[in-house]
Amino acid sequence: MNQPNKILVFQTAFLGDIILTLPLVQVLHRKYPNAHIDFLTTPRASEILRNHPAIHTVLEYDKRGDQRGVRGLLSISRLLRSLRYDVALVPHRSLRSAVVVAMSGIPIRAGFSASAGRFLFTDIAVYEKNFHEINRNLAFLKIFNIESTEKEFPSLYPSKDDAGVIDQFLTQNKILQNEKIVALAPGSVWNTKRWLPERFSDLARKISEAGMRVVLVGGKEDEHLCREIEKGVMSGNVFVAAGRLSVLQSSELLRRCKALVTNDSAPLHLAVAMRTPVVAIFGATVPSFGFGPYGDHDVVVETKGLLCRPCSIHGGATCPIGTFECMVKISADTVFERVMQL
Repeated sequence: MNQPNKILVFQTAFLGDIILTLPLVQVLHRKYPNAHIDFLTTPRASEILRNHPAIHTVLEYDKRGDQRGVRGLLSISRLLRSLRYDVALVPHRSLRSAVVVAMSGIPIRAGFSASAGRFLFTDIAVYEKNFHEINRNLAFLKIFNIESTEKEFPSLYPSKDDAGVIDQFLTQNKILQNEKIVALAPGSVWNTKRWLPERFSDLARKISEAGMRVVLVGGKEDEHLCREIEKGVMSGNVFVAAGRLSVLQSSELLRRCKALVTNDSAPLHLAVAMRTPVVAIFGATVPSFGFGPYGDHDVVVETKGLLCRPCSIHGGATCPIGTFECMVKISADTVFERVMQL
């Protein structure tokens, strides 16, 4: 392939998926520093890409809002056609994503072998089920005859204003710069991915008693859960940041933490991108799906040996067999030990 002038990366899945696509973008930017690399994603995920030096323009596709349905599909296709890309890379495996780039008239369109719309692509990247998602995405580099042998971490770029918001948050809560902070992220879109709230409270209490500060992080939808966990601790060392910060501000807060304890959810990947050590708790899902922590010192806590596990690719509303053994068997003591080891 000749050196491309304009590359489109098309990923409109969950926030974590967006972050795990960034290593691909970063390698391409180093290889083609003069190429114009745009990233198309959802309005909610677009903020996470702000300030990224490898991305020229972030395009938004509100597929569940103003641009939903056939009319929205036609609208975004017309926009992409007008921008005249040489190459489109589509890690998202939905048929809709493949249809959009095909209708956009982009001459080179690459997607995964596992995509529902693979027949619409000109080039196919092999989807390796046992690879980490970062390494799966890096398979697109073969289309450019690029070899990537070194481990590539995603990177995020909170602004000075984001850092100022975190300075203010720490000052308001009388958290000093030299104090050790551990972040807890108890939320998840999927209920069976959530470790028990009372265990998070027990863990927060143990961390507090060890002389460290605890911040509970997450989105607005996680704020009530975090408040309940805070109430279960009854300590002046536990603070709720959930619902108060943007995604990049939360990333800046995680950068200042000694560790993050999280379910299999987006904060895991935020912490990896900010180089903060992770203790990841897995229940319904398993790390072998490719979405586990990526850092050299990160650890996974899970209940092994259960015949029912994994029960789902994404998780679900309730335990299919009613026991929730995968999470119930993980004690606060076990997770606390992992935190102290980090």
